[in-house]
Amino acid sequence: MIRNIVIVGGGTAGWMAACALAKTFGKAYALRLVESEEIGIVGVGEATVPHLSYFNKSLEIDEAEFIRQTQGTFKLGIQFKDWAHIGDTYIHGFGTLGHDLGSVPFHHYWLRAHLAGRAAELGDYSLNTVAAPREKFMVSATDAPKNSPLAEVAYAYHFDAGLYARYLRRYAEARGVVRTEGKIRETRLRATDGHVESVVLESGEVISGELFIDCSGFRGLLIEEALHTGYEDWTHWLPCDRALAVPCERVGPPTPYTRSTARTAGWQWRIPLQHRTGNGHVYCSKFMSEDEAAAILLRNLDGRALAEPRPLRFTTGKRRKIWNKNVVAVGLAGGFMEPLESTSIYLIQSGVGRLINLMPDRNFSPVVIERYNKQAAFEIERIRDFLILHYFATERLDTPFWQYCGTMQIPEQLTDNIRLFRDSGRFFRDADEMFVVTSWVQVMMGQHFLPHGYHPTVDLIPAVINRSDTARAASAWASEIGSTRTCSGASQTGNAPAKCSIRIAMNRSNEPLTARWMITGRCSVLSSPTKIRPNRSALA
Repeated sequence: MIRNIVIVGGGTAGWMAACALAKTFGKAYALRLVESEEIGIVGVGEATVPHLSYFNKSLEIDEAEFIRQTQGTFKLGIQFKDWAHIGDTYIHGFGTLGHDLGSVPFHHYWLRAHLAGRAAELGDYSLNTVAAPREKFMVSATDAPKNSPLAEVAYAYHFDAGLYARYLRRYAEARGVVRTEGKIRETRLRATDGHVESVVLESGEVISGELFIDCSGFRGLLIEEALHTGYEDWTHWLPCDRALAVPCERVGPPTPYTRSTARTAGWQWRIPLQHRTGNGHVYCSKFMSEDEAAAILLRNLDGRALAEPRPLRFTTGKRRKIWNKNVVAVGLAGGFMEPLESTSIYLIQSGVGRLINLMPDRNFSPVVIERYNKQAAFEIERIRDFLILHYFATERLDTPFWQYCGTMQIPEQLTDNIRLFRDSGRFFRDADEMFVVTSWVQVMMGQHFLPHGYHPTVDLIPAVINRSDTARAASAWASEIGSTRTCSGASQTGNAPAKCSIRIAMNRSNEPLTARWMITGRCSVLSSPTKIRPNRSALA
């Protein structure tokens, strides 16, 4: 059994790795993290997917405390503007889409109704995609029936990545992780097998280890500079290679979704936090200069810019091996997928979880390492294909960039998946890939890749979908989320402010946010929002 693990680099990746290992293994391993305050972190991974809640729960982190410490907000999905064509908008929402019948997904029944002219928009059959543009949110209702859409509200978070890293650092250090401040000047390899033996700091201190986790970012200090692992370049499929990031003043309450707006040679993100709004412009340098990209970004901010745009350069792709010898690359050290679907932090979480499951002994079995690399490659390649879909499934021909994207050669498996879906609406999730069927369906239909037919067994069931039932029910549920209830905290404890009403929503009014947020000072008593049941008359 190995005893000493060294994590090179801090930031979100380093401290997530440190926390997970410390929580899982306790004092079984000596955990040491080396980072330098002089080396900045990328820190733009401020939007997440629902999987992060499982990571936080595994660490027994209180959600309200996490939201408060990271200036976080809640996220129901991603709004895509101008992707299919200029003026077009759809939402990729988390969670379920309608109700499947038997083994046939709901969207097949929707397709039959749509082809007959009797269906509302696909997004009208999802609680998340109805509630998000109305700027409403609530956590899952513990007292709702199991088949209620309020019983399992799928959501993720927006947060300040720098604050999250600091929060995790405190967590890890409290559990025995030793942090060393310093810049690494040299990496020493063992002569016998080429494994990393130690790293040498500028101070001269030598830090030895048996397993090294490389969280050094794009540079790949160990995985690339020391071990020369190699890199697979995917820019022929995902051509954007630059980004500019800038925070701006928040204007109004935060919206419960990330926004992605297609621009002339890329796209712009908008991520609402409690104290500011994060913005960025991802673009392709072959079609746009940095000055042009900065001008587009700055003139499309909600409020006053709080800093100068910070440039980032990247190459989309991955290391040829994520685990090489005794080095495992986590986060940007292992590869980069642009943040179009908020997958950066998920890949950190997944990489660390995979390492815990495949933790090596001192022999560093090549069988274990090979399995890790196969699983990592499969996962990131499927995410890659999902991102490519956004660019390829476009009707835009207004700029050379979009002309290229709409006609480029795409991976064979993605081509086959699109062909099958457009033929009869079928899509099959491949093993444990990250994105579920409803995600693929929402993006393909949202960008007008509509199937010509549907599963034939749908015709065995009487038509049930029309504009007056399921869609109206989803709308009614979303409307009820905005109801106001009186806080019972004052009567229970006597500590709540006198005027402590609770708004089960996020909206543009001045009413207080849900008590689950615990950020406005209006209620520090309740640990979860008051639950409500829908007005039955609204569903009649």
